[in-house]
Amino acid sequence: MGGGLGQSQDLKMIFNTILLFIAILIFLVIVHELGHFITAKLTGVRVLEFGLGYPPRIWGFNFRGTVYSINWLPLGGFVRLVGEEDPSDPQSLAAKPRPIRLLVLASGAFMNFILPIFLFAIFFMIPRDVNVGLTQIAAVMPGSPAAEAGLQEGDVVFAVNGREVRNPAELGLEIRLNLGETVTYRVKRPSPQGGGELLDIPVQARWNPPEGQGPTGVQVRLLYPFTEKESLPPWEAVSEGWTSTIDSLTLARNEVISWFKGGSGPSVAGPVGLAQATGEVVEESGWQNLLQFAALLSINLAIINILPLPMLDGGRIMFVLLEIVRGGRRIAPEREALVHFIGLAAIITLAVIITYFDILRIFQGESLFR
Repeated sequence: MGGGLGQSQDLKMIFNTILLFIAILIFLVIVHELGHFITAKLTGVRVLEFGLGYPPRIWGFNFRGTVYSINWLPLGGFVRLVGEEDPSDPQSLAAKPRPIRLLVLASGAFMNFILPIFLFAIFFMIPRDVNVGLTQIAAVMPGSPAAEAGLQEGDVVFAVNGREVRNPAELGLEIRLNLGETVTYRVKRPSPQGGGELLDIPVQARWNPPEGQGPTGVQVRLLYPFTEKESLPPWEAVSEGWTSTIDSLTLARNEVISWFKGGSGPSVAGPVGLAQATGEVVEESGWQNLLQFAALLSINLAIINILPLPMLDGGRIMFVLLEIVRGGRRIAPEREALVHFIGLAAIITLAVIITYFDILRIFQGESLFR
């Protein structure tokens, strides 16, 4: 009886996780496609269909020349425009001036860059528990930048580059945001006579530190920890949302640079892996942190879509830029369509391979985050 009940609960959790992930994915893709839809409508490009999910179609209706549809495959949505490669129709995307085509093509990724600001802002407005205490240096690795700069065991870190540090996680974030640069630790150094002195100590944050050392070479601990409730008013939350979005982009940039500096390679996940990650976020951090997770997914979706890869928005933008470089001479529509078709086939093949390894990782009991 107990085993059957446990299996039933596990299946229910898996089912709820899948539904939650699909809901997040649909939301992010619909926001993306709304960018294309709104800019196309405003610039006179004819929109043939705005679809929720992917065909085959379940239901739809026609309003002012555009079909609004609900489809069977719940993996996002799409906007179908007239003549994305063929300029023969005056209302087609390809017939519009190059600035308009670039605007319509880039607007989806732009929406996915803007959305995280508001997702982060909502997160900051909801009351949440924050671990607060004194972040003390527990050890300084010999020969590390911290040792060379003069940081010592027992120093209490109050700020890095002028940004307050309330716990080790905030210290780690500030360091990762400034890899390859000199960061300034503001520390209080205990004195034998009592009290202590405040010191500003510049330390180099390394790209590829030895295993277990971290970029600056310190280990830290949280002293006198306590938990406090925190929520921000809307005007402060939006400001923090903007900062968190910029920080996320900076972390993504630093992660890519670190691949070429000798760090670990990229971790790649497909829909199955991201669904697993969704469940782990809920289980370990609670529902509230899904807002942050969705914001990060939105940023990743924007970055992937803007890359100059065939079939993606960035690939179509690249053809417009090539047209500019060629003095206005277009690539033949049938050739562009062939390139995008090959790109689609490559993306589907890659997705199948990634999904295989996602499923293999799940059966081996491994996490996407570890």
